[in-house]
Parts: sequence; structure tokens; C-alpha cells
Amino acid sequence: MSERLTSSLTQDGKRPVPSSNRNVVINGAMQVAQRGTSAAGLTDANSSYHTADRWRVGNISLGTWTQSVEADAPTGSGFRNSLKILCTTADASPAAVDLLITRTRLEGQNIQQFLKGTASAKQFAVSFWVKSNVTGTYIAELQDQNNTRSVSASYTVIASATWEKKTIIFPADTTGAFTNDNGLSLDINFWLGVGTVYSSGTLATTWVSRVSANRAVGQTNLAAATNNYWQITGVQLEAGSVATPFEFEDISTTLVKCQRYYFRHTVGAVNGTVGFGIAENTADSYFITHFPTQMRTIPTSVESSTLEILLPGVADYAFTSLALATGSSTALVGAVTVGGSVGLTASRAYFLRANNSTAAYLAFSAEL
Repeated sequence: MSERLTSSLTQDGKRPVPSSNRNVVINGAMQVAQRGTSAAGLTDANSSYHTADRWRVGNISLGTWTQSVEADAPTGSGFRNSLKILCTTADASPAAVDLLITRTRLEGQNIQQFLKGTASAKQFAVSFWVKSNVTGTYIAELQDQNNTRSVSASYTVIASATWEKKTIIFPADTTGAFTNDNGLSLDINFWLGVGTVYSSGTLATTWVSRVSANRAVGQTNLAAATNNYWQITGVQLEAGSVATPFEFEDISTTLVKCQRYYFRHTVGAVNGTVGFGIAENTADSYFITHFPTQMRTIPTSVESSTLEILLPGVADYAFTSLALATGSSTALVGAVTVGGSVGLTASRAYFLRANNSTAAYLAFSAEL
């Protein structure tokens, strides 16, 4: 299929220039994984982000899984990585409410080009590469979170353990506009297993007010046996009726896009500093760190590993608690309060850093 073209011309006045900024999916090539490249033992208690940035697992009591970023992709495609979901504890008979979804989430202000909810609404062209050892029918879904509407489509994994390219053209929707703000407007859902609550009706292949029973009819149960797996890469969503070639971008662009939602400041084992601040008293202190880009909103949570407090040339101090200072943090600066130290000097400046033997990180989340 030919690449979509703009009306712009090159200097010779003849050859059209390919359009850019078509793909609204962030990290569709699975190149950025700030949290790490593997997470095991995932159950419904772990429905969240774990490896590839912007890609979330949703699990309701359907098996146990390992999620990983693999150096495995279709030969000759330009892709080098893929996201893999591997079953480690099977569930061959899902309960009615069970489900497993891999999804990415989009802000409303980033998808206004679809003109959803207007008479000029455009179609949604989704393309991706998929590989699984379990052949059969799988369901992809667009879920409009602003208007409680959705549309689903089936695709088929034809050959076991073989990369296959899939293209789905979802219809336009003249009902319900996406909110033009930084909140969640659209989920792209890739179903991997499902109970009857989500599969007992008729698949909703046109936009409708969401009915659970019609969302994933016919979905193969990837959880039927251990070592079943599903992999994906090259995910693109663009406005219009044509799925164009994947829009590759440089890694720095993808990383900054990802850091809008999650920023992990990782430092080495020796003297790596993640923040600076001041002791409020002999036990508690307050630190700030600057983000490389403006986050989607003020962070909602913070996490860390193997950090300590340092007074240069004097001493290191352990601590027992670390929490986001929500009243002081902004979309550009993260503030944390650290408690449980012993021997600090009130009003004195300190660093928050890796301890002397282990790499460390301080991470802030503004995820959808």
C-alpha cells in the first residue's frame, strides 16, 4: 500500500513529500523501557505499566504472566524490539468476569485530528505486527473513555510463531467528541483472554454505546496453557482510511514523549545524585529534582530504590520513608519528603543519591 502524501513538493516541483506526525501511538516500536525489560509474576494485582513505556497490562484473574521487551522483530521491517506477554500460570476455563488486555492510552488533545463527534469524522487506521504460538481469532478494540463508546474488530493469527502484519480500518464516529485536554480519551485494547461477560453477545464492529458482552466476542484464550505467548511491535494509529508505513522517529523524540508520563532518574552506584534539598529537622528532609520535559500533569506518585542522604565530606544517612510532596511538585519539578533519618542538621543542605554500592533511581508518574 502506498505511503500517504501531502500536497508539498520537493525543489524539482514534481515529487510529493510524505506527511509526518501521523502516528499518535507513543513507543509503538517498543524502543523505550524506563522501568526495565522484564517483569514476572504478573497477576490481577499487577494491572499497570511494567516494561515498555506507554504499554499497560490489564488482568482480572486470568493467569499469571511475564511481560518483557524482546530483541525480536520481523526481519527486514526496521523494527528491533517487541513487547511479549508469556503465560506462566494457565487458566484454561476463565470465569465470567476474567480478562487479559494489553493496551496503550491516549490524551484527548493528541487525537483531535480524528474529528470524532462531528459530521467530518475520520476513520481510525490501526496497523501492527503480531506473533504468537497460539493461532486463532484475536480482538482489537478502540475504547472512547469520554463518551463510553467502543468499537471492536477481529484479526487472525494464521501461523504459529510467525510475524504477521495486520491492518484494521475502524469506522469514523460522528457521535461523541474527544475532550480537548490532557486527560484520558482513548484506549487501544488488544484482548488476549476473556470470560463470558465480555464475549457472550455480538461483536460491536461499529461505534456504539459500550456493551460489555459485545466487546471481545470470539477472542482466543491465550491463558489456556503455560508458555503460550503473544508479541507485538510497530503499532501505529492514524486518521483516515489508509494505513501508511510505520513512522519511525529518533530515540530522543520517543524518550521525551514517554517522559511526559513517567520519568525515571537512574544513576550509577557511586555518588549518583537524583535530587538536592534541605533538612527540615534532625530526622526529616525535603528534596527536589527537575524533569527533562514537562509532564502531562503534576505527578501522582513517586518510587525509588537504594537511595541515601549525603552531606558531602561529612556523612551518609539512611532513611525509612519517601513520599511525593504533592503540594510542592509541579509538572516541571518533582518534590519529595524523606523521613526517618538520624542525625541530620536542621536547615542544612543535603543531596539525595545512590548509596555507595548499588545503582539507584527516583521515578515520578503522571500516567493515564
